[in-house]
Amino acid sequence: MMTIADTYRAAPMRLAHYPVTFFAIGMGMMGATLAIRSAEHTFKLSNAASSAALILSVAMFAAIAIGYAAKALLHSAEVKAEWHHPVRIAFFPAISISLLLLAAALLDSRPQLAHAVWLIGTGLQGVLALSVIGSWIGHRSFQQGQMTPAWFIPAVGNVIVPLAGARLGYTEISWLFFSGGLIFWLVLLTLVMNRLMFHDPLPGKMLPTLMILIAPPAVAFTAWLRISGEVGTFGHFLLSAAYVSAALVATQAPKFRTIPFALSWWALSFPLAALSIASFGYAEAASSAPHRIIGAGLLALLLALVAGLILRTTLAIRAGTICLPE
Repeated sequence: MMTIADTYRAAPMRLAHYPVTFFAIGMGMMGATLAIRSAEHTFKLSNAASSAALILSVAMFAAIAIGYAAKALLHSAEVKAEWHHPVRIAFFPAISISLLLLAAALLDSRPQLAHAVWLIGTGLQGVLALSVIGSWIGHRSFQQGQMTPAWFIPAVGNVIVPLAGARLGYTEISWLFFSGGLIFWLVLLTLVMNRLMFHDPLPGKMLPTLMILIAPPAVAFTAWLRISGEVGTFGHFLLSAAYVSAALVATQAPKFRTIPFALSWWALSFPLAALSIASFGYAEAASSAPHRIIGAGLLALLLALVAGLILRTTLAIRAGTICLPE
């Protein structure tokens, strides 16, 4: 984490270009922590690995949050510019989503702290989701080419609220956010698929955001388990939709080799974590050994991916190829 601080001291002007997309790292790390926790629960292991991952995730999220808070104080005009950017605006709710995932990770060991973090995260998610969606349907006009799968983050991120909310007793609020997230999943899925099929391909550095197609049904399945307590017909549909989305994205995976590293590569991490968690959740609910194997395989891939992303991000920070003007 010192490399970020060292970068600020060496090149303070880069702070003005510190992107809100950094918070995708928080989502990825918190998701990985929950995936490890799910594996520990499924295989009856100690929580040592997930506890270590949680400490690392919190440290990274705190460093990112401090950096962006400094940018907001010293370069508020740049923050406003990101808010009005057609792509970057979608990453602001990654802040609240990271907090909601943190609450879910703290629920077993620190329930009172998890409750407080969940309340903050839920309130912030509601405000950011409404603000971003309101800007989409406001007076600004967006071009079809400006839409990317990252647009799922603000609206569909609402389905993360029940992960901790249902266990904390906020059933009605969990249903409210869950329902809103599902509605916008269907709306945005239609719009995004229209953009991908009938318009220019995604720009190279945005190609990894295709992975976000997996996240809505995968997270929704886990949220459904938390709210309903059983898989049911709808749960089967959500999990199957997540696997179908993963298979679809896999057909595009060879294209990823042709693009250079960027922060958008972190978009690969959270959806993979969500699918691993969903697989473990189904394995537990249905006593399915094949799904335990699927979950474990996805987790192994996720851990290798996150290790590589941390390494590539650290090297990019040291090389000064991040926090540059577009």
